[in-house]
Amino acid sequence: MNNIGLIISREYLSRVKKKSFIIMTLLAPILFGGFLFIVGWTASKGSDEKNIQVVDESGMFSEVFIDSDDNVFDYTTNSLDDAKAKVLNGDYDGLLYIPKLDVDSPNGVIYYAPNNPSIGMVSGLSRKIEGEIENIKLRRSGLDKEVLESLKADVDINTINLTESGDEKESSSIGATAVGYVAAFLIYMFIFVYGAMCMRGVVEEKTSRIIEVVIASVKPFQLMMGKVIGIASVGLTQFILWILLTITISTVAGAAFMDGRADLNKQQTEQMEAMDIPQGDMQDMPQNDPNIMEKLTGAIESINLPMVVVSFLFYFLTGYLLYGALFAAIGSAVDSDADAQQFMFPVTVPLIFAIVMLSAVLNDPNGSLAFWLSMIPFTSPVIMMMRVPFGVPVWELAVSMVLMIGGFLFTIWLASRIYRIGILMHGTKVNYKTLGKWIMMKN
Repeated sequence: MNNIGLIISREYLSRVKKKSFIIMTLLAPILFGGFLFIVGWTASKGSDEKNIQVVDESGMFSEVFIDSDDNVFDYTTNSLDDAKAKVLNGDYDGLLYIPKLDVDSPNGVIYYAPNNPSIGMVSGLSRKIEGEIENIKLRRSGLDKEVLESLKADVDINTINLTESGDEKESSSIGATAVGYVAAFLIYMFIFVYGAMCMRGVVEEKTSRIIEVVIASVKPFQLMMGKVIGIASVGLTQFILWILLTITISTVAGAAFMDGRADLNKQQTEQMEAMDIPQGDMQDMPQNDPNIMEKLTGAIESINLPMVVVSFLFYFLTGYLLYGALFAAIGSAVDSDADAQQFMFPVTVPLIFAIVMLSAVLNDPNGSLAFWLSMIPFTSPVIMMMRVPFGVPVWELAVSMVLMIGGFLFTIWLASRIYRIGILMHGTKVNYKTLGKWIMMKN
């Protein structure tokens, strides 16, 4: 055990002291935050403004197309050929041609542009035309649109979880889905990234012949266990630091955003007061929904976060130990990363299958498919983390954890059988038959 501790310490310290580890630990939260900011900013910014010429021969849509931040409309009485020429000359970005229409069979509307327009633009123009045609039909039939709108019903169903003790707790499917997806993908990425790191580390030590010196004083099983656990500790450390840095950056950015928003609201209030806008009118102006944060907080509070955190840490570590041992065994059996590809695919298939099946599990988190996939050790790290936020019986979670422990103990034993021989083999063409012989070979 002392040798394993020394190996874990060596693997851990040699990696956390690297500049690449420090740089990525500090930069990853910043890059991730910047990515989210860019995505949000581009989504809110919208597309570039388009100048669109409208030829309306029907005369029914004179007040339908109104200028917006994205589109500026210019109605013209020019002929269709003249309007097309202006588009080709670059005076306009597009031309919307509306012929004389039969509202019962509206056909023949065409949008001309030098290049293919976006789906969003075409859909937006179609919706406006369709809406006006519907209004014309309503007026012709003598029906009032406001009356029809009042007949529509909008029902939000609240979900409540019942317990055997009689307690009732509000639940949130959206919150559970978001937490489940994030947790499942984090475990998936962690196993792939650090599993591959473990494999490359074994290959490098094997090809450099350093392993032949180390193996003289350390048993192969101890060396493999120390390397797998050491790299797992590196990943866990980096993950915890990412969480702390992300929370810190989010808190600071959120405080700055709220201060900026408060200053903006104050400026708007001062401008309204300077314009002598009555207080009642100010209250009637559009405001951001104050219940958004309450809904978000309620969605998070409806989830059993302590169980989610404990389950995540357990499957985070045991999932890596299960696959990390197999990655280490692959690294010991080959002489280069290229040779490892033929063995990596069968090992990673269950993990990829688990990610593919997340949507099916989401449709029925407590169904038979979800249950059995969360019991199989090779798929349970991903599948169970999708189920836990929805609420999993304690006995199911306990059984899955016991099977998970048994699973990684089995893979460690299996990998050690390959590792003890493969780590000293050089220049040998390894296939599955060879691996089978190494597993069955006596000490």
